[in-house]
Formats: sequence, structure tokens, C-alpha cells
Amino acid sequence: MFYNYVLQSVKNDNLYIGYTSNLKKRLKEHNQGLSKSTKPYMPWKLIYYEACLNEKDAKRREQYLKKTQGQRLLKRRLKEYFYYNKRSNKF
Repeated sequence: MFYNYVLQSVKNDNLYIGYTSNLKKRLKEHNQGLSKSTKPYMPWKLIYYEACLNEKDAKRREQYLKKTQGQRLLKRRLKEYFYYNKRSNKF
């Protein structure tokens, strides 16, 4: 299995989109500062993921989610999460 995932920075609410074959390990790597692009915004929390059987499908989906249309899809998909996050500041 390959996983597309969305992380949110606890520090400043930035989002990061990626894909991996080992979701737990990859989240741990992000939070240990092993990724240059995410290190300045640690710590991270996983807010969304989806699974693909094929790596090429996961790569294609990652690229889509990073584009404007994919960003809109994620905002609709996670509408309640973002609304609750904004209102309560618990996340």
C-alpha cells in the first residue's frame, strides 16, 4: 500500500502533502526534522490520509492534491475539521 497524506504544522497551521509506503515511519521522520522542507515547521500532526495499491497512482494523486483544484478538494473534504480547528484552537 502507498499512502497520500496531509500534515498540519502545530506551530503555524501550514499544510504539507506527501506520499509514502510507511505512514507511521514517515510521520516520525517529519517530526524528527529529517526532512529539510518540513523541519522549520515542526511538530506535525496527521490530519488526512488515503491509500493506493499502486505507487504511480499515489504519486499522481500527490501531484493533484498539491495543485489548486486538489487544494479545493481537500478544503471541502476536511471542511468540518478546518471549521472546528478555527473556532476552538484545540488542534
